[in-house]
Amino acid sequence: MSEKIDARGRSCPEPVILTSKKMKELGKGLLEVLVDTETAKENITRLAQQSGWKIETKQEGGDIRLVLKKV
Repeated sequence: MSEKIDARGRSCPEPVILTSKKMKELGKGLLEVLVDTETAKENITRLAQQSGWKIETKQEGGDIRLVLKKV
């Protein structure tokens, strides 16, 4: 089972802060983050990579689904 964050409609840096807190809470596993801006996507991608999480990006209409994984 994965954790999910819906950060659509939130201004940066809030999506990054929410994601960072959840990543620290989980430590490892699967985390899905839903955003609606390119800036949030880029910032969360950078955070995940710097923290050792793998990331997949899926465009879903106007939304972007980021799937973060860490074993």
